[in-house]
Amino acid sequence: MSEEIINPAVENAEEIEEQVVVKPAGKKRSNASVDNDKFDWDAFENDGFDAQEKAANEESYSNSLSRINENEVVEGVVTAINKREVIVNIGYKSEGVISINEFRYNPDLAVGDTVEVYVENAEDKKGQLILSHKRARAVKSWDRVNEAFEKDEIVKGYIKCRTKGGMIVDVFGIEAFLPGSQIDVKPIRDYDVYVNKTMEFKIVKINQEFRNVVVSHKALIEAEIEAQKADIIAKLEKGQVLEGTVKNITSYGVFVDLGGVDGLIHITDLSWGRISHPEEVVSLDQKINVVILDFDDTKKRIALGLKQLTPHPWDALDPNLKVGDKVKGKVVVIADYGAFVEVQPGVEGLIHVSEMSWSLHLRSAQDFLKVGDEVEAVILTLDREERKMSLGIKQLKPDPWANITEKYPINSKHTATVRNFTNFGVFVELEEGVDGLVHISDLSWTKKIKHPSEFTSIGEPLEVVVLEVDQENRRLSLGHKQLEENPWNEYENTYSVGSVHEGTITAMGEKGATVTLAEGVTGFCSNRNLVKEDGTTAKEGEKLPFKVTEFNKGSKKITLSHTRTYEETKREEARKEAREKDSEANSTQKVVRKLKDNLEKTTLGDISSLADLKSRLEAEEKAGK
Repeated sequence: MSEEIINPAVENAEEIEEQVVVKPAGKKRSNASVDNDKFDWDAFENDGFDAQEKAANEESYSNSLSRINENEVVEGVVTAINKREVIVNIGYKSEGVISINEFRYNPDLAVGDTVEVYVENAEDKKGQLILSHKRARAVKSWDRVNEAFEKDEIVKGYIKCRTKGGMIVDVFGIEAFLPGSQIDVKPIRDYDVYVNKTMEFKIVKINQEFRNVVVSHKALIEAEIEAQKADIIAKLEKGQVLEGTVKNITSYGVFVDLGGVDGLIHITDLSWGRISHPEEVVSLDQKINVVILDFDDTKKRIALGLKQLTPHPWDALDPNLKVGDKVKGKVVVIADYGAFVEVQPGVEGLIHVSEMSWSLHLRSAQDFLKVGDEVEAVILTLDREERKMSLGIKQLKPDPWANITEKYPINSKHTATVRNFTNFGVFVELEEGVDGLVHISDLSWTKKIKHPSEFTSIGEPLEVVVLEVDQENRRLSLGHKQLEENPWNEYENTYSVGSVHEGTITAMGEKGATVTLAEGVTGFCSNRNLVKEDGTTAKEGEKLPFKVTEFNKGSKKITLSHTRTYEETKREEARKEAREKDSEANSTQKVVRKLKDNLEKTTLGDISSLADLKSRLEAEEKAGK
């Protein structure tokens, strides 16, 4: 159009030039004048057209341009791209400029591509057309996302950044969530390598209420992988050796990629020797040969083995090795019941806790050994078919019971260590492997002990005497009280029946009280024999006289009574008083008899006097009674 229109301003300029009068050179010119009256200023202002023609031209020019409305989405063509901006032509009188950041999701953008833009302003203060590609995508993004989800379409997305548990992906201008588990079929160790990348995704979930979108890249390749798995599993055979790549390592085993299908090497199938973690044998991305142990077509599980590719260590065990031989090894596992010792890689023997010491006190194996200890042991059993071996370390020392009667003859005295209590006695240790029992009745001659803990404590030394030796059953009967003479031989004379002693009530029971006498001897007093002279019952802590009512040397039993101490005195006093009265009565009777004899010899007057005397004596006798 610009080629067809002639600029009237140029023609007018020529007319003006023709009207300028120029004098010859060398002559003075007083003034240059223009005939302004002949210049058409209206034509100059209207570009050489009159008002009607100018209006027609403007209308024709406007009709040649695209009609756009603000706040609508239109299509445009990319005409130029630089590091900062993208120039888009939408057929308007001017082109729009869009920041290149709005096209980060599409790194393949090129000149000539058609893009959607949102018209924000047809003409700003500078006359510039303001467009936005980001807003254009946002206007239609939700509809496109739903359409792609319904049609199960594959969409392109730009990974913007990492977030907790995954990545944020730009899909049609909407920020969608890509879980870490959905990035790839194999575990991802470095998420950052995916940032700023454009990848294909499948929309797997949409929350219409909150407008949340979840996408997956893994879903695109799973179908292909499943087909590969079915093909690979169909060709598998037990015992087949394949090459694979270590894909993931866990505490229980190693996952190996066999070229589209994964198999698991359990930790027990990694090495013939005992290992604590698979990382001791393999590393990530390592290529290894594995043997197929088993597989499940339905569950598509494949069990692999690594150690099976090498000979079993038991097959290489020295054929001359036999029971009774000494071997050296390292403790690899400790349990309460024993320790496993690796004699050579893959060959282990068990040292049971009972074979660690001659002591009869079965303690935990941790009391003797720890993991990593280098030990020497004796082979106790060896089964090559079952691949089992039992070892012992106590056999490296002589059996202390072999000459027990010589070391601990009967009546010999020794110092032992208290190891354990039971209700019936104390177990003591004379030396490692030699234990004995002190029965509760052999602890003290005098004290009545309800439980051994009242007498001694665990770990304390205790003097003992050997009472009996049973070498076959490895038993020693010991005593402590036998270190002293039996004091009950003397007590028999001291605490004879009927003797009275001062004692203190030290304990009260349902049937009576325990009374402690001199020298720590204890006796028993029943409740009815605790009644005091004032009628009250004696209480714990009171010191009172007690009479011995029974003494049993064999059972070491003394029976006491406080009540009898005052009852016997009363009875004795009563008996004494009765004897005195009987004596007085006998004297009176003698006098009466004498008087009777004299009556026969007296006169009647005497008889009267005697009668009065008799009456008085009888009255006195009655009063005395």
